[in-house]
Amino acid sequence: MTTGPGGKDRRNAGARVVYDLLERRFKDQVLASAVGALSAAEREVLLRQIDDLARQLDSLIEATRKVREPLSFDLMLTRLIALITEAFDAERSSLFLYDNETEELFSRVAQGELTREIRFPADSGIAGQVFQDGRSAIIDDAYADPRFNQAVDAETGYRTRNILCVPLRARNGEVIGVTEVLNKRGGDFSAADCALLQAFTTHTASVLESAHLTERARESLREEAHILAVTQAVSSELDIDKLLRKIIGIATDLLEAERSTLFLHDPDSGELWSRVAEGIAEREIRIPAAVGIAGEVFTTRRAVNIPDAYADPRFNPAVDRKTGYRTRSILCVPVINKHGVAVGVVQVLNRRGGPFRPRDQRRLEMLAAQSAIALDNARLFREVLDERNYSENVLRSLSDAVVTLDTAYNVVKLNEAASRLFRLPASDVLGAPAYKLFGRDNAWVLEVIHKVVNAHTTETVLDGVLTRRDDTQVSVNLAASPLADGDGETLGCTLILEDVTEDKRVRATMARYMTAKVAEQVLAEGEAVLGGRSQPATILFSDIRGFSTIAERLGAQATVSLLNEYFTEMVEVVFEYNGILDKYIGDAIMAVFGTPFPSDDDADNAVRVAIRMQEVLATFNARRRAAGQPIFETRIGINSGDVVAGNIGSARRMDYTVIGDGVNAAARLESANKQLGTRILISGSTRALLRGQYRLRELDLIRVKGRVAPIPVFEVRGLGRDIVSAAETRLLEVFASGLACYRDQDWDGAVDCFDTVLGIEAGDQPSWRLRARALHYRAHPPSPQWDGVWTLDEK
Repeated sequence: MTTGPGGKDRRNAGARVVYDLLERRFKDQVLASAVGALSAAEREVLLRQIDDLARQLDSLIEATRKVREPLSFDLMLTRLIALITEAFDAERSSLFLYDNETEELFSRVAQGELTREIRFPADSGIAGQVFQDGRSAIIDDAYADPRFNQAVDAETGYRTRNILCVPLRARNGEVIGVTEVLNKRGGDFSAADCALLQAFTTHTASVLESAHLTERARESLREEAHILAVTQAVSSELDIDKLLRKIIGIATDLLEAERSTLFLHDPDSGELWSRVAEGIAEREIRIPAAVGIAGEVFTTRRAVNIPDAYADPRFNPAVDRKTGYRTRSILCVPVINKHGVAVGVVQVLNRRGGPFRPRDQRRLEMLAAQSAIALDNARLFREVLDERNYSENVLRSLSDAVVTLDTAYNVVKLNEAASRLFRLPASDVLGAPAYKLFGRDNAWVLEVIHKVVNAHTTETVLDGVLTRRDDTQVSVNLAASPLADGDGETLGCTLILEDVTEDKRVRATMARYMTAKVAEQVLAEGEAVLGGRSQPATILFSDIRGFSTIAERLGAQATVSLLNEYFTEMVEVVFEYNGILDKYIGDAIMAVFGTPFPSDDDADNAVRVAIRMQEVLATFNARRRAAGQPIFETRIGINSGDVVAGNIGSARRMDYTVIGDGVNAAARLESANKQLGTRILISGSTRALLRGQYRLRELDLIRVKGRVAPIPVFEVRGLGRDIVSAAETRLLEVFASGLACYRDQDWDGAVDCFDTVLGIEAGDQPSWRLRARALHYRAHPPSPQWDGVWTLDEK
């Protein structure tokens, strides 16, 4: 037992006797001598104190009987405090229990119909020290004790004079709380008071602890019931607003709060908005996503527990003033989806029993997680509906007939194109066996269906003959594939039927390599165009430099993906300038300008396509470089001449293409880029047809394999309207002079000119190559029959 600084031991001998009796220090044989040693006045005081003690014992015996009654923890706590106050003739009493979750001492005080919880750190003040060291304290003058917090009196208007505080021990001796009695009316607290209070609290501690555990058990059961309700609602309720209102209502009830709000993030506006809000009717609240308490929780993804809202600078009291509501405590937690992304916050206000506790935070975080699951489920449900609607719209918009069957060969789905193809409404066959749709004359279709469903294979039939109910026939391409669920279980099959009548066949074929406008012209001209004819055209070949190395490094799938992306962009350029995609040859593109309908702009269109292809490739490579992917260069050759154009192939498959010497020459020019160190080469025949202005440089006369006559070769360096530097102009002039010297066999003059060009542009490959030839011929002069033609080495 300890006493405060003002608690001088002024207790008389009688008091010490009572204290020693209560502490059981006297033995029977010395009791008589101890009493006999007292004076008559002291014996009178002793008798009076024994009488007071008897009265206190009567009150505490009554308290012991009360705690045996089946009372709630709050009611038991309230009665015990009242009885202790009465027994010790004090003004106030408090009984604090230890909360090991928060490391706090807490008690509950009845205020009208509500119960307020008081909490403070377990090592704070007089009660905290008694709890920590397990020794009682008698404080005769509270204000003289440095452990006493005078601010509490200042805030409440109460005046604390003296204090008796004893540890509350369980049967095993563990300190589980403290009992504190204030302001004894008859004077100061005595050692006998201390001993009596210790004895009583020890007696009632186990019952009180049991009641507290029972309360916690009831809370756990109540929490489990709420969690079960939420789990059942999440798994069964499809109405997202109704579900979220239920979750928020459970949060309010479970945390014994006054109201709760679910704020969701609106990424478009950068705001948090109230999806579900209790106490504000239908009014929507919107706040910036990084402002206030809710904004901090959303941006940091950390919960905030504020015991006193008005003491927190983040709280905006203007909202309370506007609504007339009084916010006391706030608990706010983030709502985080399964991807770890914050999608909102849940905010709960004013716990009725006092500030929110750590277990309240855990409960709310659990409910916030359930809200996230509910939102994800709602999103998935909405996506499924959207996907279904999208699929329905896709089926509706498809020009090909689509039919789906189940494993019993019953018709499940029939799009509008299928209704038109079979010339019957979908309602006539939905749910009916497949033979009702296809009839007896289309046994080959039923055989395909049977094979697909049973063998789980994809089947394709080209140019199949489909007989309709009215005995008319159509030519169709049939693609049948198995239909399976996510686990691979067969659900049936899907049939896609393409009507390939002649006009449709031609239109579909042409659309793959020419614009719609040209295709319509071809259809209008008919066989005269497609049957084959000789005509002038300009042919463009484009090839990727070093593609084999790139493909080997990328692997098969990445190579196919690269080519598809590259071809998509390049073919659009071809179509933009009225070209026709003739074919893909590995990584190469062959395009034709002037077939089937020639024009005066064919050569210009081909050159513009080549220049534009280089510009598009630069943008394409920039994206790949930014993504850490390999980049590449392309080489382009263009030639103009007569070709044979028409549908070439077998009866089963034909392609519209061009053949002839002009095509071969374009391919050779594309290859010549490699030896001349250039990117775009055109022949002299193409140069002669150009109407526009371009920056061209004549490079050489070359002889290609399979052709006797040499081909004048020109490099395309850009459009004529481009702004050209003085250095570029000088380069072109000096190179032309060097080429003239070279052809005149003025080897020294040629070398000097090419050296000058290399001084302007050190990487100019044509100058390096012609300079090397001039040096060779200077050392080894050519024969008198030399005509200045360079035979292309195509090894």
